[in-house]
Amino acid sequence: MAHKARGRRNTAALVAAATMAFGLGAPGAAAAPTPRIDLRVLVVDDGSGTVAALTDQLRGTGIPYTTVDLRDPGRPVIDAAFLADTGGSTPRARYQGVVLPDEAPFGSPASAEQQALEAYERTYGIPQVDAYTWAHPEVGLDYTSDGGWAGTLDGQPAAVTAAGKAGWFGYLDGAFAFEDNSPSVPESYGYVARPRAGFTSYVDTAVPGGTGRGSLLGEYAHDGRRELVVTFAYNGYQQQFRLLARGIVEWLTQGVHLGQARNYFAVHVDDVLAPDSRWDTARNCTPGDFDCAGGDGPGTTPIRMTADDAAYAAQWQRDHGFTLDMVFNAGSGEEWKSEHGGTDALADRLLADKAQYRWINHTWTHQYLGCVQDTTTVPWSCAKNADGTTQWMSRSAISAEIRNDHDWAVAKGLPLDRTELVTGEHSGLKTLPQQPTDNPNLAGALADNGVKWTASDNSREPGQRPVGSALTVPRYPMNVYYNVGTKAEMADEYNWIYTSRADGGSGVCENNPGSTCLPAPLDTATGYDDVIVPQEARTDLGHALSNDPRPHYAHQSNLAEDRILYPVLDKVLADYRALFADSTPLENPRQSAIGTELQRRAAWQTALANNRVTAYRVGGTLTVTAPSGVQIPVTVPEGTKKQLLLGTSTFGTPYAGRRSAWTAPELLQSSVTLKLP
Repeated sequence: MAHKARGRRNTAALVAAATMAFGLGAPGAAAAPTPRIDLRVLVVDDGSGTVAALTDQLRGTGIPYTTVDLRDPGRPVIDAAFLADTGGSTPRARYQGVVLPDEAPFGSPASAEQQALEAYERTYGIPQVDAYTWAHPEVGLDYTSDGGWAGTLDGQPAAVTAAGKAGWFGYLDGAFAFEDNSPSVPESYGYVARPRAGFTSYVDTAVPGGTGRGSLLGEYAHDGRRELVVTFAYNGYQQQFRLLARGIVEWLTQGVHLGQARNYFAVHVDDVLAPDSRWDTARNCTPGDFDCAGGDGPGTTPIRMTADDAAYAAQWQRDHGFTLDMVFNAGSGEEWKSEHGGTDALADRLLADKAQYRWINHTWTHQYLGCVQDTTTVPWSCAKNADGTTQWMSRSAISAEIRNDHDWAVAKGLPLDRTELVTGEHSGLKTLPQQPTDNPNLAGALADNGVKWTASDNSREPGQRPVGSALTVPRYPMNVYYNVGTKAEMADEYNWIYTSRADGGSGVCENNPGSTCLPAPLDTATGYDDVIVPQEARTDLGHALSNDPRPHYAHQSNLAEDRILYPVLDKVLADYRALFADSTPLENPRQSAIGTELQRRAAWQTALANNRVTAYRVGGTLTVTAPSGVQIPVTVPEGTKKQLLLGTSTFGTPYAGRRSAWTAPELLQSSVTLKLP
């Protein structure tokens, strides 16, 4: 990777012209007016993955930004008029921060655009992020040949420095490591270098093969400007970026911005009280499925939690400070009870601990709520009426499945929220390819029962959408299968799916471009703990670190027998707590709160896309205006007050060293006004 040093021209004349225009520093001049700084970020993009990762972070947080694509011949020119408006009585800076691909992306440090941008940053105190650059003196670092190093960082330990922990990266505990998921294919390249004068390292690492430590991310203050210099490559999915992205954004905005970001992890346990069919390791299919002929084979008895499993679940929650959502089928439980002597120790134990869980209606008997299924073919199809129209489950039948489960819960005193629902297999919603539309009777049945939030499968429908007056809540399916109760069964089915035909698998991985075959089958005795658990925990933790509130789901079978869900949850929670400070807890919201969060985000993004949000800071006062009814997400420093009609109140709730919240104008006010400390 070759680079050459870049020179700079003196910009004193430009700075002098700018300051004189505002009456700043002129002998005898009156005090300059305090400028208005808009809460918007300028992103200069050259197509690099690092800029894309930061842009995604801005979008996901809810921060408005403007992108200038250097590859677009029709792009606007970045000059003084583009960056600021000085025509009125109050100078207006249009951007609170700037993201560049590197420190000088305009072809030459002496280019007019580079000079205009640097003058703007000096004049208004605007920070600049260099998304990825090499180590050299012009970014405040020694060359790597002077006691540094350049190369692949996969697996390299790194740490937040004392300066980083005292500042923008204080939400992290300190130590972390670069991902090393594919040793044969390097994923992260970077430069480890010694800081020069004016450079404060926020993240560093030991110099590989050398002595001392070198910076990977830090602030370079020089020439009246500040740059956040990142000297390692990354993409938006790598854990090291996900860990540091929050701090990069907070530095870029100096802790005052629209939008908010938190780390979320919620887990739904489906089919509680019902039994789940068991994977047949001999026939490589699941009895009860349409493609598994012959009924139950030897050793394929259904999987169902016991009272001891329920007691373990309650104790696990207490030990870990984490609440599971029990998604229950009471009718299936009643059927089990009647078939087993009229008693059910599992139900008794769960009901004794009912206040320790959140409960969600999963319908009475887990019926398929979509079209009537014709199972005479594989795969199944929707049954047709004589006139060729689709046969649908009726509104009254769907409503009964929802109502009966809810009424049982009320009678048992379960603390559930009537507005939440998870249908069996997410049925009733469209299921491709057999059922390309929702059951037209579903929306009415949801309304009949007061359901506002119905779960959907994120692997099929990642976006929230309406179903009549209700909204979906997409859920992540966990790669812990519903039809296994032991680690050996899980590894066996995993092998069937992810190994080639030559290795005894189904070959599905060979035919699916989105899949990769295992180099060799997993050892069924050790494969679950050694391979599947770390992979699934990494995936789930990645969702949690992405400001993604969507819940994950597994099944009651995974809390039975070998209790295989717990190793995944244990690793997610342990890894999280090892990475983050106590000021940044893992949020564990219920389904209705998740649905509300997704709904607010969608409305906010629509308002931003339609340019209907105005937000700016003048000195210590922040003013935000948005369309009526749209909640506004804001992140600010501790000590910020919200202006009320009479007096003020403390704004937001604390998280990661800042305060944030969804907010709206008070009664008789047209905008939100915050007083910064």
